[in-house]
Amino acid sequence: MAENKIIRCTLEDHAQPILEILNEAILNSTALYDYKARPFESMLHWFRVKTENNLPVIGIENENGDLLGFGSYGSFRGWPAYKYTVEHSVYVHKDFRCQGLGSILLKELIAEAEKNGMHSIIGGIDAENAGSIALHKKLGFEYVGTLNQVGFKFGRWLNLAFFQLLLETPSNPCDG
Repeated sequence: MAENKIIRCTLEDHAQPILEILNEAILNSTALYDYKARPFESMLHWFRVKTENNLPVIGIENENGDLLGFGSYGSFRGWPAYKYTVEHSVYVHKDFRCQGLGSILLKELIAEAEKNGMHSIIGGIDAENAGSIALHKKLGFEYVGTLNQVGFKFGRWLNLAFFQLLLETPSNPCDG
C-alpha cells in the first residue's frame, strides 16, 4: 500500500484542488465564516501573498497525486510588533476527514513556524467544531478565549474560540 506524502503546494498544481476544499467548507460548514464560493481568481492573490511573504502552504497527496488536505499560516495582525505571531488554517477534503490528516498537517505547520522563528501560533475555531478543538488540544494548544456572536451563518450566531501554542522560538527576538 502506497503512503500519502507531504508536499509544498504550488499555484500551478494545487490552486484548483485547494479552492475545491475551501469552497466545500464555505458552503457546508462553519469552518470559514464566508457565504459564497470563491472564484479561481482569488487563488492568484492568495498564492501571491504566500509567496511574497515566504509563508508555507503544505499539503498531503495520496499515491495518485490527489490533494487530500492542506494547511498554511499567515500574519495574525498587520502591525510590526506581531511579527512573531501567525494564524494558521488546516482544511481536509470532505472524503478524507477523521483519518489523522489534520494532525499531520498541523504538526508540519508547527515545525515550519519553529524553523521560521515564530513564537505564537493562533487558531480561530468555530466554538462548535469539537473535532478541530480536540485536535488543537491534543497538539498542545491552549484555549485563550471566545468572541461571542461575531459571525452569522446558516441562520444563527457563531462564536469564535481562540487557541494558542507558544513556541520556544525565536532565540533572539528584537524590536523593529
